Amino acid sequence: MAAGQRITALRTGFEQVPSSLHTLQASDFSSYGNVCEMYPGHAVEPLPPYPWLKQEVSYTRSCANGPFSHLGHPDVPGVSPPPPPVGPPAAFAETAGRMPLAPLVPGAVEPLPQVVCAVAPVEHCIPNLLISPHMLPLTDLEIRFQYRGRSAGSLTISNPHGCRLFYSNLEPTQEQVELFGPVTLEQVRFPSTEGVPNEKQRFYTHQLLDVLDRGLILELQGQDIYAIRLCQCKVFWTGPCAGELAGPNPIEREKKIKLFSLENFLNGLIMFQKGQSTVPPPYEIFFCFGEEWPDHKPKEKKLITVQVVPVAARLLLEMFSGELSWSADSVRLQISHPDLKDKMVEQFKELHQLWQTQQNVQLQALEPAGTETWPMQTNAADRMQQ
Repeated sequence: MAAGQRITALRTGFEQVPSSLHTLQASDFSSYGNVCEMYPGHAVEPLPPYPWLKQEVSYTRSCANGPFSHLGHPDVPGVSPPPPPVGPPAAFAETAGRMPLAPLVPGAVEPLPQVVCAVAPVEHCIPNLLISPHMLPLTDLEIRFQYRGRSAGSLTISNPHGCRLFYSNLEPTQEQVELFGPVTLEQVRFPSTEGVPNEKQRFYTHQLLDVLDRGLILELQGQDIYAIRLCQCKVFWTGPCAGELAGPNPIEREKKIKLFSLENFLNGLIMFQKGQSTVPPPYEIFFCFGEEWPDHKPKEKKLITVQVVPVAARLLLEMFSGELSWSADSVRLQISHPDLKDKMVEQFKELHQLWQTQQNVQLQALEPAGTETWPMQTNAADRMQQ
């Protein structure tokens, strides 16, 4: 074999050498002797041609979605790409980048089936509030303003400190805490009287709003709600902690009073669900500004009234409204020597136990009694054959 043919064969074999060995330049192959000194094993015979595979290797599919035959067009013949050469991953990536692909014909792609994920019903999410009491909006308060029975505005606050109801253009500052309360409170301004149709009513309403500069503070302390009256306008109220009232119930100025207790509400809710109480526990708080309340007049006749609703109490009562009541012999979860926090956790556990028991009763009532009809049907069939 001539020297030129051997060099040509060696160059052909060099193209099959992995890319990690391609560190020599073309000038290093100027003579046959240099090649023989560097690669003495290749100087006897030329390298055999690379054995190209006749059929593409099939790989195991891990997703088990079947072949992707719908991506091609029946009229376009498939092009078999060459197999990856033997070598490091870099050489395979370079070869794969030059692999021809079958053209994708528009309109030939079949739409993938839509997978509908099952969504849990809302009633299955409700017990999560009892499993995780921190999910309850304990700091949320719904505030609704009414001017002589007509809605003047409403909003929901979520301040962990509480809020201040006022009517003024003065902004509270750190230096005026004794005048307007802490600056950390949500500042809630009374609505304007532009929507009041009666001029006389609008005049007297302004008379009361003008003495609401300092406002009324609704403070959240733990799981309870307190009120502190700072304003010159007198405020009267009714609510869960007011008790039985024989007449007007005023709030003394700059005196802290309790309006709502979550612990008392939970106790009342448990008693109501067990049938030990005929009425659900109250949770709504009503304020009447500048007029005595309660009295012989309905609150719809008062100039300014404000309704405050603890959202957590409303959600818990709505959760159990219309459900079955239980007798007093229900099992209670008891912990020896519980502190105040343990008592609250026990209340949530007991409410959740009541909810689960009621759901099981409803599911049993909906199950058809099909197991008892099969023997009767079988006996009837035997009689017909006889």
